[in-house]
Formats: sequence, structure tokens, C-alpha cells
Amino acid sequence: MGIVAGLDSAPDFTRIVVCDADSGTVLKQGYAPHPVDHSPGTGRPSDVDPQNWLLSLGEAAGGGLLEGVQAIGVSAQANALVPLDSQGNTVRPAMVGADKRTQVAAADLIDALGGREAWAQAVGSVPQAAHPVTKLRWLARTEPENAARTAMLLQAHDWLVWQLLGRPVRRTTDRGGASGTGYWAAATGGYRPDLVELALGHQTLLPEVIGPAEAAGATPEGLLISAGTGETMAAAFGLGIGLGDAVVSLGASGSVMAVHPEALYDPNGMITALADATGMHLPVVTTLNAVRALRGTAELLGLPDLESLSDLAMKSTPGSHGLVLLPYLEGERTPNLPHTAGTLSGLRRESMKAEHLARAAFEGMLCGLADALDVMRGRGVEVRRVFLLGQAAELPAVQAAAPSLFGAQVVVPQPADYAAIGAARQAAWALGVSQGTLDPRTPPVWQGAAAQVLEPGDDLAVGQAVRQQFVSVREQTHPGAFRM
Repeated sequence: MGIVAGLDSAPDFTRIVVCDADSGTVLKQGYAPHPVDHSPGTGRPSDVDPQNWLLSLGEAAGGGLLEGVQAIGVSAQANALVPLDSQGNTVRPAMVGADKRTQVAAADLIDALGGREAWAQAVGSVPQAAHPVTKLRWLARTEPENAARTAMLLQAHDWLVWQLLGRPVRRTTDRGGASGTGYWAAATGGYRPDLVELALGHQTLLPEVIGPAEAAGATPEGLLISAGTGETMAAAFGLGIGLGDAVVSLGASGSVMAVHPEALYDPNGMITALADATGMHLPVVTTLNAVRALRGTAELLGLPDLESLSDLAMKSTPGSHGLVLLPYLEGERTPNLPHTAGTLSGLRRESMKAEHLARAAFEGMLCGLADALDVMRGRGVEVRRVFLLGQAAELPAVQAAAPSLFGAQVVVPQPADYAAIGAARQAAWALGVSQGTLDPRTPPVWQGAAAQVLEPGDDLAVGQAVRQQFVSVREQTHPGAFRM
């Protein structure tokens, strides 16, 4: 069918993969960092000139990397808001990531619509600091002149697609990216302009949401540009997950996502109802504490790295001799306990050893993520196997405990640029549809990633006992906080 490329514009870099459109085999790769501006006092990248993304893209594609490519797919960091004026120029630097500036704006919006349940019912998610709708509220309150000039809203992948196409009159997005804005509902497949007005003070133009296999357009040279999507959706597509699969991502915070045939409504707001890059849905549950709990424990024990913490934990046994760590070190989102702290329970003379605390940190982190999986299961999401992502997924202590605590087969894929691969797969789909060789309802089948497969086996009962111990301490400490 041809050669396609996928690019992933992450917060700090651009990665490009060039793939065979039929098999998905990666033929070439490119990489380039890009500069990020830091707003004073936040210590986090929050304001970025979008031109940096283009400069990084050009550097990553240097040396003829895209020679012979027939279609490009674009994946980009989620939740980046690019406000444009009536001439298509940026009103201010793009607002990316989540920082403390917008926390008050999120609370304002929740109250303005009548609470968390009202938002969950309206768009399938509750405003958080990272959401574009929250950034609009901050813009209206803090930079009213810029808010008044804002006439069009794009996200990072929308803006990059638009630039690659030469800034046409038509501006597009995909349903996956739109579902993360806070003003598009996955359940209805439509925008809520009233929520844009609630946040910004007036309505704006919004990009057209096109189908998963539809092309956004073609360059004058005939290079097809597919719809593009957010990093989360692209990574799921690149992994090739389907019904019955969940993905647990181990970063400083944690997330659980799964493929589901319909949008989920969760009145408690624990589920964010996203759309995926294929026409299905991608509910997501987030925890605030994952690897940060491991790093904190390693520092407490005077260990240099997570590998050392894992080695120490493997000297203990399941259940950590009765030690239970509730890893809510920075508050928690699942369950919703924003102002709580962590809890260490079960201290006895025989359990007061470094290896038991190390094991309790791993079990606490994984039990917190198992709670997130249970939120999914409680809403009817089938979970037969769990893909485990992140550098910590390679640790022996994680792999030893995860299958029994999750109650499912665990797959640890070989590290790869899955968001870029997912973007390339989308490009192959759009190319095949344009050539008449692929059905717009069925994405191309690509070879699966090499992976390590772990089964719960005989440890399942032991894992269930550890989970019950964790749940018991959680309910004693925070009674009624975990409601589904």
C-alpha cells in the first residue's frame, strides 16, 4: 500500500516513525527535543510558543527522513490549548499541561454548572486543571483582553495538522482529541458551545470533528494528512488494544484506560469518558500517586533508585508481613480525597523491616491502580488482560505482584514509541481508504508489539487477600470515600 509516517509531539520532544503501511514495520525513526518556556513560580512547562513544535518537527524530519512517505498522522500532547484570533494568529502562547494557575478556575467551573455530577452528565468528565475548558476560564479571569480576542480554539495536534496543510480555511480535529477538551461530549458526539461561553465569556469557532479514517486534507505535493489525535488515543491505537483490554500506565501519577463500545457516565466523576481513535470509547480513571510513592519510599530508605527498591522488596513476601501503605501522598483523585495524606498501617515489631516497607510501597501503588480498574469493572467494562506501561513496569517487584493484584493476565510490551506508531497506523488507514483498499470502519491490522506475558496463576488467591487487606485499611481510614 505504501509508506506512512507518524509523529508524536510530546511536551519535550518530537518523535517520528516511518512505517510500512501494510505491516506496521518501523523502517526509520527521527527525534528532536524542543524548547519549553516555564511560567514564573510554577516550575512546570505551562506556556509554549507553538512554533517550537514546528521547529522540533523539522529537525526530527531532517536528513530526508520523510522521503517516499505518502501519508502522515499526527499525535500530540493532550490538553494543550492554542487560542487563535480572527486572522488565525496565536493570541498568546499555548497553554499546556496542568499547573496550579488553573486549579481555582476548575473549582469555579464545577460550581458554575452545578457540581461534579452535572459536568459528568454534560460531557463525561469533571473539569481538572489540565482541561482546555478550565484554561479558558483562567484566561477569561486573568487575561480578559486575550480572552476577548480569542476567536478560534485548537489543540496541539489540530494546530500541527493545520500548519502541515498550509493553514487552510477548514480546521479539523478528531473525536479522541475533542473528547478531552471539556466542551465536547463523547456520548452525543457533539460540542457544547454553551460550556465554551460559560468558561470564556463568549462563543468561538471550533474545529470540525472528522471520522477516524478520514483525511484532514493533502498538501500541494499530494502528501495525505490524516485526522490526528491526542497522545493517549494514539498510544492505545499503536498498542492495538481492543475490547477486553486495559492499559495501566505507571508514571509519577497513574492512569487506567480501557476500550469500551459506549461512553460511560459516572456521576462521581471518577471516569473521564474519552473517545478513542477508532470509533470506540476510551474511559480513563486517574490516580495521583503511582511511581511517586515508590520514589518517596526509596528516598526514605536511603536507596539510590527504584531498581534497588525492587530488589529489597523481593526479599519480603506477599502481604508485606501485615504492612499496608495507602499511597495518597499528594492527596488522591481515585478515591476523591484531594486533601488527605498517605497512611502506613500494620506496624508491629516483626514487620518493622526495610524490605517489608519496600514491598508495601509496591503493593500499595498497585492496589491503588487495582481500585481504578475496579471503577471500570463496576461500570461494565470487561478487563481480561492488562497492558502495563512505563519504566517501572520492568521492575521485578511490579511484575511479581501485578497479575495477582489486578486479577488478570498482564502484558508488558517492549518499549517503543507507541503514540507515534498509532499516528502512523491512522495515516495508513486514511491512505488505504483514499486508495479504496481499506474499509473506513476497519483499521489496518498491524503486527503486535513484542511483549512479556505474565499470568496470575496460583498466586491469584494470595493477591486477593492482599487486596482485601488494602481495602480494609482504606475503608477504616476513609470510610465511604470509595463509592461507585
